[in-house]
Amino acid sequence: MKTWLMKRNCALSPKELFRFYWALVAVSLIIGIGFSLLGYSIILIFTCIELTALTAGFLIYSRHALDFEQIEIEGERLRIKKSIACKETVYEFNTRWARIDQTLLNAKSFEIFQSDLRIPLGQFLLKEQRSRLIVELKAYLR
Repeated sequence: MKTWLMKRNCALSPKELFRFYWALVAVSLIIGIGFSLLGYSIILIFTCIELTALTAGFLIYSRHALDFEQIEIEGERLRIKKSIACKETVYEFNTRWARIDQTLLNAKSFEIFQSDLRIPLGQFLLKEQRSRLIVELKAYLR
């Protein structure tokens, strides 16, 4: 069995992101409460607005941090597993009938298709890595 795993390149793991988030929340709240105690309560209101925006941004980031694409070939079975925004989808093809389509030369992905089902892949790869993967896959597709 041959397997290729393509993951999103994230600077922070979910655990590191969680720690960083709580550090930012703590610092912002300390500053906001400090100004509020000095009589500048408007600062605490803006701190809450800032933390709401920060939370929304972190939620969007963390939703896509674990995205991946996986291609498995075992015998005549081609299995594609995609996890995008916490939604996992699995497709199965026959290696004798599946084909690769890379019609757009500057595209950031390619497609594996069989009859009317087309699956875009390679969005997490650099152009050179994508080209290498296509060459390797073509060797397995008859």
